[in-house]
Amino acid sequence: MKTTLDEMQAFLTVIDSGSISAAAEQLGQTPSGVSRALGRLEDKLGITLLTRTTRRLHLTAEGEAFLRHARAIIDAVESAEEQMAARRERPAGRLRVDAAMPFVLHVIAPLVSGYRARYPEVQLELNSSDRYIDLLERRTDLAIRIGPLADSTLHARPLGRCQLRLVASPAYLAAHGEPTSVAALGQHTLLSFNEPESLNHWPLPGDADGLLRVRPDIAVSSGETLRRLAVEGVGITCLSDFVTDRDRAAGTLVPVLAAQTLDVYQPIHAVYYRNTAVSARISSFVDYLADAMAQSDYVR
Repeated sequence: MKTTLDEMQAFLTVIDSGSISAAAEQLGQTPSGVSRALGRLEDKLGITLLTRTTRRLHLTAEGEAFLRHARAIIDAVESAEEQMAARRERPAGRLRVDAAMPFVLHVIAPLVSGYRARYPEVQLELNSSDRYIDLLERRTDLAIRIGPLADSTLHARPLGRCQLRLVASPAYLAAHGEPTSVAALGQHTLLSFNEPESLNHWPLPGDADGLLRVRPDIAVSSGETLRRLAVEGVGITCLSDFVTDRDRAAGTLVPVLAAQTLDVYQPIHAVYYRNTAVSARISSFVDYLADAMAQSDYVR
């Protein structure tokens, strides 16, 4: 049977205080309880640590040797506890974050400098994936997920929701004309995703869950690629507001069929594994991100 930290702590307190009764007072225990702890420790080690007389306690040679090891162990445990307590108060350590590339580029990247200035002891690792990943398998602390959630093993914190809208470049519309009806989209180059199919349901009246199901002329796997193709005047696409916010403000992309566009929003969540105490580095990043998004023009 292995010794316990409580037994080692009782032994150290007896030595430091000079008596079993004084140690019991410091530990909030009875003298008999401390004496039994010492007895169990000696039985487990198979040695005598202390010789007891009516007036004094004396360390044996084995007791002196064990004292050095026990004190080092207790000091190491206390140091580890102090460091963990400090981390709860002051975020520190590596934080691995995963999000789709457009979210990393348009939302997270502009915030990194400010976050690092506030929390310099957090080492950020940003990874981009346009598909949902297994957080445990990819050793990821936090993921940003856009769209409906289904995984109940994760803790999810809502960050907001962004509207979907059709956009194109002024150059494309000047060259090909601006569609004035949903049916007129059939005469235009449509840019959308190759998967999943649900991303090809645009916020216009149609027959797929009340939305318009489109067959893209150019299909890609990345929202950022769609944004770039639209900016280059290749065609019309449908993206979340956080992706096109700056382009629309600059006029490099403009809304298409705005009057016919339905109010369709994509929820955005921060997700991480459920545990009893979320680390300070995770909560600090989620809080910072949530505050910034709440002040943006693209979140509803």
